[in-house]
Amino acid sequence: MRKTIIAVISISTLVSCAEMTTVMEQVNTATGSTNPALTNDEVIRGLREALTVGTNNSSNLTSKLDGFYKNPEIFIPFPPEALKVKEKVEQLGMKKQVDEFVMTLNRAAETATSEAAPIFVNAIKEMTIADGFAILRGNDNAATQYLKDKTAAQLKVKFNPIVKAAIQKVEVTKYWNPIINTYNKVPFVEKMNPDLEDYVTAKAMDGLFLMIAKEETKIRKDPMARVTDLLKKVFQ
Repeated sequence: MRKTIIAVISISTLVSCAEMTTVMEQVNTATGSTNPALTNDEVIRGLREALTVGTNNSSNLTSKLDGFYKNPEIFIPFPPEALKVKEKVEQLGMKKQVDEFVMTLNRAAETATSEAAPIFVNAIKEMTIADGFAILRGNDNAATQYLKDKTAAQLKVKFNPIVKAAIQKVEVTKYWNPIINTYNKVPFVEKMNPDLEDYVTAKAMDGLFLMIAKEETKIRKDPMARVTDLLKKVFQ
């Protein structure tokens, strides 16, 4: 089937969209494929379905309790630009507070990503025929990269207030303020106060897209992950 799709891509620039289905049938015959020919509509619907499944599964995985905190692939650490803060306050006996603060960062990301799936809907709906065939012939995360290209800027704008609310909900600043205030009182240190909202937003997005990419790879490579007849047909 993959050879069939690639063959179609190579000649698709010579024919109109209206002729594409006939061409696909001819290519299937020429390549000896016994699978029913894929129409343009099936390709696009199948890829939209794959992205919908992938984003929903990923949102469910990341938004559950410990979805970030106990997943080493997407765990959010103490802000790297403030590692001096971490080292100094731990020396002052505040390791417990540091650990609790890091946990709340991850809790904020878990809360925020529960709101992510609807944001992807428009990008998925807007997928064109050209997008679809480029994704089909692309690498294992081509659909995820398409989604990231289409939504990253918008997602950041929409995600930021969600993260802000999540930070308030899990009381990140309750754990952060004693840490940063203690550090900033130390003589001769450079005062610091990183933007926690921006940090969690970026990390939450990175983690979410990583999990979407894993879901996409699973759908492409594992027949058991193709949970509908259309996914089975498009990705066989």
